[in-house]
Amino acid sequence: MSTAIETPKLQQRNVALDALRGMTICFMIIVNTPGNSATSFSPFNHAKWFGFTPTDLVFPTFLFVVGNAMTFVMNRWSGMPQRKVVFKILKRTFIIFLLGYLMYWFPFLKLDKSHQIVPFPISGTRIMGVLQRIALCYGIAALMIYYLKIRTSVIISVGILFLYWLILYKFGNPSDPLSMQGNAGFYLDKWLMGENHMYHGEGLAFDPEGWLSTLPAIGNVVGGYVVGKWVQEKGNSYEGIAKLLIAGFGLLVCGYFWDLVFPISKKLWTSSFVVYTIGLDCIILSVIIYIIQFQKKTRWAEFFQAFGKNPLFIYLLSELMVTVLFMIPIGTNSNLFRWIYQNIFVHAGAYMGSLLFAIAYMLFCWCIGYWLDKKKIYIRV
Repeated sequence: MSTAIETPKLQQRNVALDALRGMTICFMIIVNTPGNSATSFSPFNHAKWFGFTPTDLVFPTFLFVVGNAMTFVMNRWSGMPQRKVVFKILKRTFIIFLLGYLMYWFPFLKLDKSHQIVPFPISGTRIMGVLQRIALCYGIAALMIYYLKIRTSVIISVGILFLYWLILYKFGNPSDPLSMQGNAGFYLDKWLMGENHMYHGEGLAFDPEGWLSTLPAIGNVVGGYVVGKWVQEKGNSYEGIAKLLIAGFGLLVCGYFWDLVFPISKKLWTSSFVVYTIGLDCIILSVIIYIIQFQKKTRWAEFFQAFGKNPLFIYLLSELMVTVLFMIPIGTNSNLFRWIYQNIFVHAGAYMGSLLFAIAYMLFCWCIGYWLDKKKIYIRV
């Protein structure tokens, strides 16, 4: 991880892509930190299994903007020795993966059933997760694009989507191959990691960021890269954004009809989900470009740029600060996070108070991002 003061290269950013990146982080913080998850409005919850909500778009959009960002560094890599480029990619992949792993382990202690602080053994840590998936998808996509170029990378990504479809139905439980503990991804994760190293947020062992379901997610990064290149080359013309809008609509339709035979599921990261979310991201980005580039309305984007210029750092910080709030005990069976919600925000109502808590926390994180931006400090991982 390194800290850099702004240079001419950093100034050559695309405002629309920064805005989309910032909007993603903003919404991600809101949906991750409700005051009370049991009283969150339905659009701020993930679909239980099959289906789609606005919240389900957040993570694939994060991967999409990772692909967007790669378009800026690929040009710089063209003049570097091959060994140095590969080292950069592998180093960044390792660091992001490690940060994600340590984030789930932090603060290396936990509260037992008696609310006593006890050591958190490595035998119970979660291996995969959000940052880990970002790391793997970034690393694989970057190596593919660097060595095989765009066309071949797209073909491979599409091939993976069809292969993933085949694997789930071929190697899953014959009676229900897409169930939570009957899908091929669960079997692979259990064999590779064991249940102790998997996510238990659903009440049983199942990792929505497992090893097998990471493969189709590579398509979101490759899709983001293709769109990022298109925006850089054609984004200043009406024809360019019109074609981007049409492509997004086409992908949206393909994802919708694919859902009929291979249901959209964020937790399984199905192939229809990949196509559907890339289509939505294309549409959203084309609208943002139109507002910023052609309507010249940029003031609103400044808010999101504070997030967009330090996305991974702000996300990591937001998760770590929440963990700290939960670890600070108040009273017998409470903590600082719950105390703030119950003594300040719950007065607005259970649902509205939960949302206001999340918005307030997001704004606190925004203040940190705004300060870093004003100081021209950009923390690159």
